[in-house]
Amino acid sequence: MIMASDGIRSYNMPAVAEQEQISISNIIAPHFYGLHEEIKTGLYNEYWLKGGRGSTKSTFISIQILLGLLKDPLANAIALRRYQNELRDTVYGQFEWSAHKLGIAHFFTFNVSPMQIVLNATGQKIVFRAADNPRKLKSINLGKGYIKYAWFEEVDQFNSIEELRNIIQSLFRGEEEHERTSFYSYNPPKSGRSWVNQEVKTTKPNRRVHHSDYTTVPSEWLGQTFLAEAEHLRKTNEIAYRHEYLGEEVGTGLEVFINLDIRRITSEELDSFDKLRQGLDFGFASDPNCFIRLYYDKTRRKIYLLKEMASVGMHNKDIWNKLKPYNDVLTVADSAAPKDISELKMFGMRIKGAKKGKGSVEHGIKFLQGLDKIIIDPDRCPLAAKEFMNYALEQGPQDVIKNKYPDNDNHSIDAVRYALEDDMRYNNKVRSISKSSLGLR
Repeated sequence: MIMASDGIRSYNMPAVAEQEQISISNIIAPHFYGLHEEIKTGLYNEYWLKGGRGSTKSTFISIQILLGLLKDPLANAIALRRYQNELRDTVYGQFEWSAHKLGIAHFFTFNVSPMQIVLNATGQKIVFRAADNPRKLKSINLGKGYIKYAWFEEVDQFNSIEELRNIIQSLFRGEEEHERTSFYSYNPPKSGRSWVNQEVKTTKPNRRVHHSDYTTVPSEWLGQTFLAEAEHLRKTNEIAYRHEYLGEEVGTGLEVFINLDIRRITSEELDSFDKLRQGLDFGFASDPNCFIRLYYDKTRRKIYLLKEMASVGMHNKDIWNKLKPYNDVLTVADSAAPKDISELKMFGMRIKGAKKGKGSVEHGIKFLQGLDKIIIDPDRCPLAAKEFMNYALEQGPQDVIKNKYPDNDNHSIDAVRYALEDDMRYNNKVRSISKSSLGLR
């Protein structure tokens, strides 16, 4: 049944009580209404919910899992935190609160030892585990049914996406005919270099990323104390406010590129690009050869990274065979390898060496920093997305920041610098002329 007031459906619970009905519009914030319908229709099977304090994302997830168990009499759920001592006061407490708020707590038994919530009529369970001991994840006694839902709370505390994949594979193995849904909730870390901040910028089928903050939550839900504290921080420390309450990546102050836009580049955008640039950074053994094809929008001061070829152990013949389709554009390569450039020319490649010199690295990086945006398609250019996001100044003893750009994990950055070398020189000439015309030196 659709409720005309807000579009949120009511729920019947035949497994629990014949005429029982739940209206949830009064405990789901409006910014979750659309997501709620997506989950009901099974539009995605992986949901990443990020946001700041008071966004009610944990409330929303616990409600979805409770309702999912009422709908499917064979469904069970598992809620995970990184450490055991974090479970009771967070995810367990959240389920208990949500069940009472929904008016269905009397249908469940809440146990602390072992920590689980049991739906009395069917024996379905919500179990709680820490991920610091993999053995705990293998000793789950469901009694009946299958694990349909997995919730990773404060997912940024986990070590990596690989760790999550291993856990999911263990929990969701077998019974392929059943639909599975995983939830990942967290407050984004400050730095874009965090693995979780990078992960959600990577497109993936069946993945939904949702951002929320307290500003779209009814004020009476949060209370005047919460709102007053948020407003005080906004006035006294805007960066901390944006991070803690709005859930923004505000950086650590060491990131070199804060003008990144990691997203899919649309086919419409691709069709509009005309004069392209290309750069090539040579490597071989542990360092990859890295080729980048890009578009530079001079008027709007943006670059778009469109294509990448990155691989270790490639001979020049291999490079040429890979790059033949892109020989319509001149490639500017690392001039420190003149023999490689000469050989690639012999094969027929349109290529020249970059005119490097003293200060060229610093000048190139500052040019890139001065752009309004560096737009990187993470599917087309995965190495570039990773390197640009991770590129940061280094700290020495006593946390003193080194005043030199690091010369590691920057292959795509070098390739982009080479590709834009002529544009950088032209830009410098324009600035010199402008200063001269104004009588400046």
